[in-house]
Amino acid sequence: MLTKILSRGGRASGYLAVRFLTGLGILAALPLGLLFCWLQPVRAGLVRLANSEWSQASRYLDLPAEPGGKSFKRSRWLLWMPLLMVPELFVAVFAVIGAPAALAGMVLWKLDPGNFTLLGIGIDSWFEALTLGPLQVLVSLGVLGWGAPAVARRHAQAVRNALAPGEAELLTQRVEELTRSRAGAVDSYGAELRRIERDLHDGTQAQLVSLAMRIGVAKQMMADDPEKAAKLLDDARDGAEQAMNELRGVLRTMYPPILADRGLAGAVSALCARCPLPVELRLGELGQVPAAVEAAAYFVVAESLTNITKHSAAGHVDVLMERRGPDLYLAITDDGIGGARISEQSDLLGRGSGLHGMLHRVEAIDGRLELQSPIGGPTTVEVVLPCGS
Repeated sequence: MLTKILSRGGRASGYLAVRFLTGLGILAALPLGLLFCWLQPVRAGLVRLANSEWSQASRYLDLPAEPGGKSFKRSRWLLWMPLLMVPELFVAVFAVIGAPAALAGMVLWKLDPGNFTLLGIGIDSWFEALTLGPLQVLVSLGVLGWGAPAVARRHAQAVRNALAPGEAELLTQRVEELTRSRAGAVDSYGAELRRIERDLHDGTQAQLVSLAMRIGVAKQMMADDPEKAAKLLDDARDGAEQAMNELRGVLRTMYPPILADRGLAGAVSALCARCPLPVELRLGELGQVPAAVEAAAYFVVAESLTNITKHSAAGHVDVLMERRGPDLYLAITDDGIGGARISEQSDLLGRGSGLHGMLHRVEAIDGRLELQSPIGGPTTVEVVLPCGS
């Protein structure tokens, strides 16, 4: 019970104390801010601060911290924060030091009778010390366990309500996000088409041209040298098989046949089994998954395992795939060196471009990809893919 009170109250008091410091900073900057509010950097700074407060409030309430807006008008609600900082700080301070101060006052009041106070009352006798001291401890624990969390929650809810983006702003953000993701998808699929064309031209087409030439030569030699013609036909048959294998390889990059044969769970299990590193695969209930989502999830796992094998120096990989409401959730974690980044160009170690392609593939079907890869590891790729219609 006491541990829960300390944990809950400590988190709430910390949140309120940081809000006090933020309000103090706003109050200090308010005169200059009002004087130069017409400058774009000042407006942009207030918007960034509003988005930061929005994210902090969302995290405190254990709600998803969606991207903030860009409205300066909405951000002006922050200017009211200094009015709340003093009472909120009082709650936070009393919650944290009320009980220790009571214990200290009960013991040390004799050093200066009348100047040590408990619950605001001067202590002149042991009776008052032993009566008011425990009472202040109980009140302080009540504020710490219930009062401060209630105030912090109200503050966070007020911040989210005041700084919430409007419908028009959300629609604008959504249009920008879709425009960016669709442009990335077009570029990604354009590069994919060029790769397929190159593979067909350099591989399958060359094999088929050679096959046609061998069959033509064999046809001409059939009457004069049947043995040599038969050998050429055998070579042509081997060439046809090789061309078919190359063509299957090209088709496999567009929609892996194993998805149709074994489903998403079976296909991912096969990928993990083929990985040279130890992979722990945890599969939850997947339900009905659209074909486009299946393909995206398969390629995310395949590309992630390839990147981990090539670049991470990992010794173990953990793959989690499950259904979370209307979404398919996928997380790939390795214990490697970390430091992975998403970029259009590969870094000196050849990393980054594969993750960029994964991001485009995920965003093309309105999914989300998050990468956490601190230096030293571990690296986690989290993907959420919508499965709704």
